[in-house]
Amino acid sequence: MKKIIYLASFLFTVLLAGCDDFLTVESPDFSTDKYWRDKADVEAGLSAVYGQLDNRTGAYSVAEVKYVVETFRSDEMKTGQDVNNYPEWGELYNYTYNNENSSIRSYWMNNYNGINYANNVLFGIEKVQSTGEKMSTEDYNHLRGEALFLRAYYHFKLIMSWEKAIIRNEYLTGESQTHKALSPRADVWDFICTELDQAGGMLPQDRPSSEAGRVTKGAAYSYLGWAYLTRAYEESGKKDEYLRLAEEAFGKVTGYELESNYSSMFDGTNKNCKEAILELQFTNSTADGTFHKHVLHFWVAPGSMSGWDEIRVSEMMYDEFLKEGRIAEDNMYDARAYGSMMFDDPYYREGGHILGYNYDDVYSESSATSYNYRKYLPATWTDYAQNYVGTNMPLMRYANVMLMQAEVYNEQKHPEKAIPLINDVRRIHGKLPAMTGSDYAAVKAQIEHERLVEFTLENSRFYDLRRWGKLDDAMRSAGRTHFDETKHFLPIPLMEIQTNNEINE
Repeated sequence: MKKIIYLASFLFTVLLAGCDDFLTVESPDFSTDKYWRDKADVEAGLSAVYGQLDNRTGAYSVAEVKYVVETFRSDEMKTGQDVNNYPEWGELYNYTYNNENSSIRSYWMNNYNGINYANNVLFGIEKVQSTGEKMSTEDYNHLRGEALFLRAYYHFKLIMSWEKAIIRNEYLTGESQTHKALSPRADVWDFICTELDQAGGMLPQDRPSSEAGRVTKGAAYSYLGWAYLTRAYEESGKKDEYLRLAEEAFGKVTGYELESNYSSMFDGTNKNCKEAILELQFTNSTADGTFHKHVLHFWVAPGSMSGWDEIRVSEMMYDEFLKEGRIAEDNMYDARAYGSMMFDDPYYREGGHILGYNYDDVYSESSATSYNYRKYLPATWTDYAQNYVGTNMPLMRYANVMLMQAEVYNEQKHPEKAIPLINDVRRIHGKLPAMTGSDYAAVKAQIEHERLVEFTLENSRFYDLRRWGKLDDAMRSAGRTHFDETKHFLPIPLMEIQTNNEINE
């Protein structure tokens, strides 16, 4: 019998939620099924499930776990000098990690904690309905849909980074249930798609501002479409079927519009805007003892701004931002370049566009690099200079749905349907003219370019490359000499192997 050394992974040690109302909820004790009495108990439980979203469990964990695992493996960035002080982070970038890497372990555990909390809530909802203060049908559907989405979301995060995963879909009452085998990839996808489809049918179309950050139909169908698009490449025998299902899912994402001010979605000035489908919620408020801030701004800023120099713009990314030249409005580069990167350009040489400063105030001949990410820097130096910031992080934007929908159309051999979607993103976000070319190859190349400049540092790049079958070439071009086909997925953490009797790999 293996010793259980991480039972905390299965205990309901509750964390607080993402949206502002949830931030002030008192953490309840769900260690007994006697807890569940009414709707308030269920909503308190959901606060714990949201609390695990994308490793937002601490001020440092978003950067040190989420970004290390999801971003460091991509070619859009290079590591800065400070990463040398943290070997486990450099291992992800250099592809020298093994199954004992602490960031990989934390990422795995965080998602399974979220799944366990969701299972507790799903049990609690039925408990309330059978023995407590029964909820209305609408409340029941909305809350159950929320819990189903979140359980699917955590499984989605796992199957995107691991070749196989453990499907955990039951309320745990004993140690024996913690021993469970990995499921085949297709089975995990089937589970996720079923959950997301059910959630989409139960969730509300919209939320009031007091519920900002809580999921809606749009979130469920966006991720359902992403799941089917991914499966269309992975399971070639069912490609047409999965493309059709992805198209149907994306078609149900309604009520959103592209935000004309691209950079405002990342600097804290336009939280939960009309383009936002799901955002990781943070707040500068510390009322009632809450603390929901992060330090990603220091990760991307150069040392000359007192930044920590963890994430730099790669040369490939820099070139991609500027490769179309000054064809945007007012003889500028792609507006997304300015919204994502600080670089040597007349725009930055005057006007105080770097948090009130100009290019020469920040960069000199002795600077480690002449360009850095601007994305996730707050709007003002006053906000930046705080130790922590409360800027939100978009997880799903309507632009992502539009470009994935364009990819579906193109793979269905209908590039003419894809082009208007691409051009809308270019025009509104990039301030650019329409794309050139009209055939399958031209549209495919354009989608690859648009996704790279649109979603840099939003953690889709690695998964895009793998979906397109271009991961190996991209890593070779980026000089990742330790990358090989075994690195397409992460290893099952040693901790899981040691504590789960049903896993021996």
